[in-house]
This record gives sequence, C-alpha cells and structure tokens, in this order.
Amino acid sequence: MQERDLVFDMSPDLVAVATFDGMLKSINPAWSRRLGRSNEFLAMHPFSDIIHPDDLAETGAVIAELIAGRPVHQFHVRLLTADGTPISFAWSAVPGVEPGTFYTAGRDITEEVEREAELAARTAERDRLWTLSEDMFARADLSGMMSAVNPGWTRVLGWSEQELLTRSYATFMHDEDMEPTLGALARMGETGQPTRFENRIATADGEWKWIGWTVVPELDGQHFIAVGRDLTDAKASVAELMAAQEALRQAQKMEAVGQLTGGIAHDFNNIIAGVSGSLELMRTRLAQGSISEVERYLTASSAAVRRAASLTQRLLAFSRRQTLDPKPANVNALTEGMLDLIHRSVGPEIEVETVGKAGLWPTFVDIGQLESSLLNLCINARDAMPNGGKITIETANRWMDDRSAKERGLAPGQYVSMCVSDTGSGMPKDVIERAFDPFFTTKPIGQGTGLGLSMVHGFAGQSGGTVRIYSEVGEGTMVCVYLPRHLGDDAQETVEELSTETPRPNGQPTVMLVDDEPLVRMVAAEHLEELGYTVLEAGDAHEALRVMDGTDTINLLITDVGLPLGMNGRQLAEIVKQKQPELPILFITGYAENAVFNHGHLDRGMHMMSKPFQMDAFARKVSDLLAAIKPS
Repeated sequence: MQERDLVFDMSPDLVAVATFDGMLKSINPAWSRRLGRSNEFLAMHPFSDIIHPDDLAETGAVIAELIAGRPVHQFHVRLLTADGTPISFAWSAVPGVEPGTFYTAGRDITEEVEREAELAARTAERDRLWTLSEDMFARADLSGMMSAVNPGWTRVLGWSEQELLTRSYATFMHDEDMEPTLGALARMGETGQPTRFENRIATADGEWKWIGWTVVPELDGQHFIAVGRDLTDAKASVAELMAAQEALRQAQKMEAVGQLTGGIAHDFNNIIAGVSGSLELMRTRLAQGSISEVERYLTASSAAVRRAASLTQRLLAFSRRQTLDPKPANVNALTEGMLDLIHRSVGPEIEVETVGKAGLWPTFVDIGQLESSLLNLCINARDAMPNGGKITIETANRWMDDRSAKERGLAPGQYVSMCVSDTGSGMPKDVIERAFDPFFTTKPIGQGTGLGLSMVHGFAGQSGGTVRIYSEVGEGTMVCVYLPRHLGDDAQETVEELSTETPRPNGQPTVMLVDDEPLVRMVAAEHLEELGYTVLEAGDAHEALRVMDGTDTINLLITDVGLPLGMNGRQLAEIVKQKQPELPILFITGYAENAVFNHGHLDRGMHMMSKPFQMDAFARKVSDLLAAIKPS
C-alpha cells in the first residue's frame, strides 16, 4: 500500500478520484504542481471551474459514458492554470468501485499538440501554396511520368490534371529542348543537387511557352520535385529592353552619321567651291586669251585637292578603313626625328620636352600614320595653351594585366605608350566623352575640322591598340596612345629620303593598268607613257586577264581595288600571282575594305597608294617597285 502511495505522489501525470457530481475527491500532488492551484481550491471547487469552456461538452459526454459503466480512453480536455493558461491533457477514465465515483489520469500533451498544430499549419500553408500558386509544381520520376501536379499547370498551360498524369512529360516538350532537358535531369541524378534549366512546353491550344525549372531529387533516387515558372512575360520584357537598346543605338548611330555627313558636306563643299571657281576663272581667262593668272588658279586648285585627299584619309582613319603599311618602328627615334617639325608647328611660345624610355620596345605600325598622330596631338596641345605652356612627349613600356587592360579596352599583354601632355586648360568630362567623335571640336569656327583625335583613335584601334584621354579642368591634359609590342625584327631608326626628281625607267618596262574610272586610267597611263613606260589598259579584272594572257611580259600590275563584274583588285592580284609569284602589285584606291587587305595590312609583294595622289609621287612609286625587282 505504501509503494502504491509513493507512485501516486511522484507521478507526473494527474491522477484523481472524482465524483459524477463534479468534485475531485482525491488528487495527487501533480495537480497543484502543474496547475499552480492549491489542494484546498481543487477540493472545494467543482472541476468544471478549471476545464476550458470549449471542452465542457466533451467532459459531459465522457461522464455520461462512465455513468453507463463504460470506460473512456484517450480523450482530450484542457485544464486552466491559476493564471488562465490552458494546458492540454490526454485522459483515461474508468467507473469507480464506490457508487457515483470514477478514476481518471491525465498526461500533459501540450508540446505534442503544439507540434501537431505547427505541422498542421505548415501543411495548410503548403496546401494553399500548392493550390493557389501561379508556379507549376509536380512530383515526377526519371522514367518520364508525373504522379502529382498542382492547378498551376492548368492555369499556365491549359492541360487537365488527367492529361498531365497519363502522358509522359517528354511529350509536352519542344523537340529542340529534349536533349538539354534530359541532360539537366541526368546532372541532377549524378550530383544529388538541385538543377536549373529552361525549356519550351506546349500549351493546350498549340502554342509554346518558355518555362524556367528547378528540379530537386528525392532520397529514393527515382523521384524528383519540379517547380516551373512561366517566363513568357520576363522574356517579353527582355526582348522589349533589347529592342529599346537597339533603337537607342540606332538613334545614336544616326545622330553620329548626321554629324559626320554634315561635317563632310561642309568641308567638301568648301573645297569643291574653290576648285570649281578656279576652273571657271581659268576658262574665262583662256577665252580672253590671257594666261598670266592661270598658274595661280592651278596652284589653288591643286592645294584644294590635297586638302580633300587629307580629309578623306582622316575619315578612313577614323572609320578604321584605311590601308596601313606597317613596319617595325622605334617610337623614340620617330619622336626625335619629328622634333623640328613639332617645334615649327607649335611655335616659340610652347616649350617641348621629350622623355624617352631607355630600352623602349619596338612596335609595328604605319610610320606615316604614327607621325601624323603625334603631330595632331601636339597641335591639339598647343591650341589648349593660347598663352604658352609646355608640351611633354613621353614614351614607356607597359605591362597590361587583366584589370589594367580591361580598363583600356585591350587584351592583356605588352604595349608601348606614347603620351602627349600639356599644361593647358584641361577638358571637362562631357568633352572627353565626345572627343573622338568625328567633326566634334571645341575650337572656334575655321580653326579645326574635329577629325584630329578621331583619326588618331581610328589609327590606334586598327593597329591593335587604343587611345585614352586623362584630363581635369584647369590641370592640363594627357593623351596616351597604346600600341602592341613588336616581337619581330628590330625597328629601323633611319628613313631614306625620297628623291624629288621624277625618275624615268631603264628600257621600256610594261605596266598593266586596271581601273574602272576612264579619267583616272587615262591620266595615269598618259603620265607613264610620257616617262617611257609601255602601258596596257583594262577597265575590269576579266579584261585585264585577257590582255595579260596575250602579252609576253608584264613587269608591274597596277590595279584599283574596287572593280566591277564580280572580281575585285585583290582577287585579280591573287590570280596573277599564281602565274608570276614575283610580280610586284600596286593597288591604287580611294577606299579599301579591311577584308580585301587582310584587316588593313598588305601581303608581301603588294603595295598601295591612296587616291588622289600626285603624279610625280605615283611615278616615283612605280620606279621604286620596278627597281626592286631582282634580275633573273
């Protein structure tokens, strides 16, 4: 009896003898410990006072069963603590030995109830998400079937649940997306990790929708959970953004074209007006029988033509369409050789200092274009210092790592830099951003074409380098040209002077002249014939091949690049080279596509002159090419 009493006292469960009229006749200490109520209170008050009001009906039903002599197990009734907090208990009750009594015991299940409530809430939330989500949820297996789908599938694609669960999911996919999708599922299976991919899924009305998927494997290795999101709106937004960006680029391009054509029209109209006026005056003077001023008009016309040629070359340099004649170059030697010209160009008010890097690497560039670029930069620096100042020309070897190369838009590697800095007024940010635009200039009207920096930029880019401007308002400007290091032959530090006399040929060499412009062909042919050359003419490549097939010896081929009837000058040269590999080729062109000249560079044995050219320079070039032929 004592052992039973000890268990009664120590039990954490609530144990009691109660009466059907609602009183607790005998209770163990667990009641007061768990409820925070005294034994006196519990003995003097009916137990209905401590039962949660919502559970009174359940309590009454249980007592009815007990009165009928039937035990009741595992019913849940909540009791209230002294501060009113409900505690959940699982009870068992059986009729007592004494009439009108019953025995009962209750186990605290508060934590279990809370866990079940939390689980139920999560389940309800998951069920709401499953039902209401616009995303597509599915449970599927690697054999190709789905075992559960949410209503999102029907909302997005229009298929019924039955159709989705009775057909292989592969039958809904676009054929072109089958292999990538199966590959993604295979990766998921191999890695055991979530995998993302996109594919096109058919809709019930025959359309296709892009769906972005996340698939997660289940532990059995056979099933997976898939979550799909309709990408239709997102892709449409991306397409709209891309279209807007393209429209902006096109608008900017058209603005640049408008600025370019306006500048060209302005400069060329001035030149044409000068030439046209000079020609009209010459006609008038000749009609009058007066030739005393004709020479002056001829000189003015020739100068205007040279300005037009210079303008064309600058435009080609800006657009990276000029044909370059690159050679190994020592930039230090080139700078020293230009100093006299630079001093004369910038004037005595400007101090010029050179800081040449000892052991400067060679670079591979068109020397004439690099000289023009240096002179342009020095003249720009001069114009930024109207009251005098200092120009510094500095060269250096540059190692470009990934970061520094990316900042300049270059590939990592070794470069030679040529920087021209001044102590002038500097440039604001908005001017720097437009400095390379064609015909953009901050100089007064008539003092600049706006093509200088754009020409330097185009030349550097075509040579594999770039140009960068570093400037602050009031702090001066530094413009740096970066050119790739040349790892071939050493640069030549001396330049041979050209003869000023028009050379005549030894003997009577034969020249094949090909140009589709009759006037150009006539002038060039007559000039060469006057010097003693035999000239064969053709207006296109096909005619030239026929003429050459009927001729024993051709010493030089001179051809325009842009020829009609489907064969250009470069293609003609390649055919001729197959028969006469050592035959020198001279291209004469006003515009050269990079593709024709191997990205702007000429192959061995090929040379180029840009139209328009001086006839004396043309004759010297022809003489030099013929003189370079080794006697057989």
